[in-house]
Amino acid sequence: MALLDFTYLARPARVVFGAGSLQHLEREVLALGTERALVLCTPGQRAAAEAIAARLGGRAAGIFDGAVMHVPLEVAREAQAMARALRADCAIAVGGGSTIGLGKAVALDSDMPIMAIPTTFAGSEMTPIYDLTEGGLKRTWIDPRVLPRTVIYDPALTLTLPVDVAVTSGINAIAHAAEGLYARDSNPVAGWMAEEAISALARGVTGIHANERDVEARGLALYGAWLAGTVLGTVGMALHHKLCHTLGGSFNLPHAPTHTVVLPHVLAYNAAAAPEAMRRIARALSTDDAALGAYMLAKDNGAPVALRELGMAEKDLDRAADIASANPYWNPRSINRASIRSLLQDAFDGRAPGSSLG
Repeated sequence: MALLDFTYLARPARVVFGAGSLQHLEREVLALGTERALVLCTPGQRAAAEAIAARLGGRAAGIFDGAVMHVPLEVAREAQAMARALRADCAIAVGGGSTIGLGKAVALDSDMPIMAIPTTFAGSEMTPIYDLTEGGLKRTWIDPRVLPRTVIYDPALTLTLPVDVAVTSGINAIAHAAEGLYARDSNPVAGWMAEEAISALARGVTGIHANERDVEARGLALYGAWLAGTVLGTVGMALHHKLCHTLGGSFNLPHAPTHTVVLPHVLAYNAAAAPEAMRRIARALSTDDAALGAYMLAKDNGAPVALRELGMAEKDLDRAADIASANPYWNPRSINRASIRSLLQDAFDGRAPGSSLG
């Protein structure tokens, strides 16, 4: 047995989990030592934000409903200005990764505490990672100030999440955990959480696809998303996230579906360089092959498996390969531009993973 040698950094966060846990909202706002909450959401989540504000009564400073994918810099500045104008002393992000990402941008500008109430399985509420998109380029940083201080996980709130969105959101979270298993700074704690997360998410996604009203399956997926997000917040990112940041930030592809399509192909790319990670991913997916297992999880549950389904133009694949190869994240297998281009072609066409990788 090899001697253990690792560093583990625990991120501080308070988690309130369970069906009906939204009832503790006011208690948790007061526990933060705050009194005026700005509620953040996307335009489509306005009703949910209004319900949150109604629960808070006079403790709600207002609602900002302009959150969009990839956190454009101009939207972040608009939300920051509203927080200052309303003299908000905390922000509550209700929704998925887009809204939680906006909350992080507000926190960075003001140092105010953020509470996250996820209604998807993105997992970003557990990370100090934030993104901003400007001029067609999405850039990523890490700052402990943006980590939500409190997270309320209420599976009942995900019942409004359509099945197709739930499936891609769950596989997006699986990608976070998968990269945690072969990250340069992985460790036994993150490894355990990653494998548990992948197993819970795969079972949850399958259960939701079979019965959209299955609160137990949604709770399982939310539990997995919590663990996967925690993993992502404690280890570094690799090729998968670099490709998805490129495709989302530079070509405006939808976040979770892009992760869903790309994941199997990155697992195939890294398979020979990270065999133990692939064995554990395959075990969590109850399959013999990690890459093919991820591909079939998406396909069997009605998720997209091709970038062309998401609006990617084939003529842009060369540029995407150039961007992703220019300043790559660390990865267990070295980044070769020609191989990345082949990977993207397979993902564009929806082929089985590894079809044309060199």
